[in-house]
Amino acid sequence: MRILFLGDIFGEPGRTAVKRGLKEIISNTHPDFVIANAENAAHGAGITYDMAMDLFSYGIDVLTGGNHTFDKKAIWDRMQEVPNLLRPANFHESVPGKGDIILTKNGMKLGIINLQGRIEMSPIDSPFFVGERIAREIAKETPYIFVDFHAEATSEKQALGYYLDGKVSAVVGTHTHIPTADEKILSKGTAYITDVGMCGVEESIIGLDKDIALKRFLTMIPWPFKPAEGVVALYYVIVDLADGGRATAISRGKWMEPL
Repeated sequence: MRILFLGDIFGEPGRTAVKRGLKEIISNTHPDFVIANAENAAHGAGITYDMAMDLFSYGIDVLTGGNHTFDKKAIWDRMQEVPNLLRPANFHESVPGKGDIILTKNGMKLGIINLQGRIEMSPIDSPFFVGERIAREIAKETPYIFVDFHAEATSEKQALGYYLDGKVSAVVGTHTHIPTADEKILSKGTAYITDVGMCGVEESIIGLDKDIALKRFLTMIPWPFKPAEGVVALYYVIVDLADGGRATAISRGKWMEPL
């Protein structure tokens, strides 16, 4: 099994990048499943129903979320209508939507779990215990289990990777928008990377207009988010899995909009 995962889709530029570049990436890499984090799809914070439908139409099978999933209130009542749109599983059970799914495609089954970190993030249930519990349940149906861990601290991401090593097929990090160069197969067969990166404007500050982001840092005033404009890029990883769900390879990739 081969899985293609796209980093955080940031605003309209990120959605445009996916629309323009995903088919080419799929054509070149031939994934069985395509997953993307989309919690920043709506102007850098949240997602709407229509945006989710558009992203699915470009070839994405499952959209994962994070701390900005519910920033657009309009999605709250529509989460149940979009089973392939996930929010972190360690949110309280009363929160709309769900945090995991078993997807069947071309005779293959893949379990996908979305988790959120707790360090420098809002208080939330343990991603370690929740992730392990859900992985045990999914393993009753399929050994192929993919985890998107949306977290701030690299230490927490690494800790979850080692905690779930051998219990899931892959743990990939999102949220910081900066790709890391530490992709590896852990000792018990789980693919891992601290952060995949993002889909958005290449010359930006984590997707934001540089001038606005600098104003926020220099003045400490919360200037409104404004997605950057310019050449867009897609950062992604490819994960290959063998029979039994063990990872055999993980590699980083980048698609750039032609100049």
